[in-house]
Amino acid sequence: MFRITQYMKEVLAPTPMAPKRNPPGPVVIWNLIRRCNLKCKHCYSISSDHDFPGELSTEEVYRTMDDLWDFGVRVLILSGGEPLLRPDIFDISRRAKDMGFYVGLSSNGTLIDEALIGPIADIGYDYVGISLDGIGRTHDVFRGKAGAFDASLAAARLCRRNGIKVGLRFTMTMDNAHQLPDLLALIEDEDIDKFYLSHLNYAGRGNKNRGDDAHWQITRDAMDLLFDTCLEDLRAGREREFVTGNNDADGAYLLLWVRRHFPERAAHIQTRLEQWGGNSSGVNIANIDNLGDVHPDTFWWHYKLGNVKDRRFSEIWQDTSDPIMAGLKQLPRRVGGRCAECRYFAICGGNTRVRAMQLTGDPWAEDPGCYLSDQATTAWAGSARPCCRKTCAAFARRPPPRPSPVAARQHRCRPSARSCVTIRFKRSLTSSIVRFLKFRPGISLRSQPPM
Repeated sequence: MFRITQYMKEVLAPTPMAPKRNPPGPVVIWNLIRRCNLKCKHCYSISSDHDFPGELSTEEVYRTMDDLWDFGVRVLILSGGEPLLRPDIFDISRRAKDMGFYVGLSSNGTLIDEALIGPIADIGYDYVGISLDGIGRTHDVFRGKAGAFDASLAAARLCRRNGIKVGLRFTMTMDNAHQLPDLLALIEDEDIDKFYLSHLNYAGRGNKNRGDDAHWQITRDAMDLLFDTCLEDLRAGREREFVTGNNDADGAYLLLWVRRHFPERAAHIQTRLEQWGGNSSGVNIANIDNLGDVHPDTFWWHYKLGNVKDRRFSEIWQDTSDPIMAGLKQLPRRVGGRCAECRYFAICGGNTRVRAMQLTGDPWAEDPGCYLSDQATTAWAGSARPCCRKTCAAFARRPPPRPSPVAARQHRCRPSARSCVTIRFKRSLTSSIVRFLKFRPGISLRSQPPM
């Protein structure tokens, strides 16, 4: 996870550097159940609305929880499927809280109603994350169920009214990128505590639908909008978290943004970002699935490190006889291609290994999801592939088209919520889509090289 707000605060008010402190144990994202009442286009677990045999029993969960605590794990994110479909979810959550864990609940929100909000509030979850992948029908189509948007938004409102810290998670693709400004306006209007933009990672249905991944220029435009929005919030004195996930190039792109807007802070931010170090799958991020299989993170369900029914998590996690774990724990990681030559490798750590493996079969190849331009990474400057030079040149010659009118929002929001950065994003987004489709007809959106 890349914490934009944390670094933006350093831009506005730098603080002295301190030695890096690694957490005592990894953050464990625990998919307690695979069943889900939705069928999302990007679901890494390929969940559906039926029971899956062989899932961990309550006692097996408790036994594993004890081992996690003894191993130094202090953060549990309880997920699914839809975790609220598990009958013992509140028993598990209460035990985790009583032990002293930070406990987050990762839900699609559609089951959080007046009947459930009381038990959820009683648990005292440290955070509830609710998925919202667009406004109205966009979200419903993304999630495979009519009415999902209204139900999820109602859940977020219930959490806010009951004093629960709540955040919205948005997975950006070509299907919904155009509604990012509307979602940012929504979190302001609804006084949501946190906004998490997730880049598409290639696992489960997300791998099947990877052709819908956001074009690199659109990703850069979206990050500019997030940075500008976060900066505006901090300057206005609003305490809201902006974070991203699943593309550690976000750290390097923030540095480029700082160099443009706050050059006097660039050296300080670069030092901070290099201390962060980027991707931590297999090191500070872990996943246990519904069957008890352990994975380097939630997008590695196709690769099993062991099972907590047979071996303790603490043993599995330290076992570097597994080649994937050995490679992930190596510092620096030995990656190839464009990543190996990139001047920002110390910031992103080679980015997400899953995308490399899914597209090339080699987990140590360059990450095809990196949206930094060849010029930005220096070592590859001027090395644009011959097949795209004509297209890029045509892009440079043509003026951007006028943006199409924006559809009226399907929720109540103040007209003043639109800022100049939002307008720039919509103009740039429209330009990117129109020019891409004009010059690369019939080609997957993901195949467009960076400009």
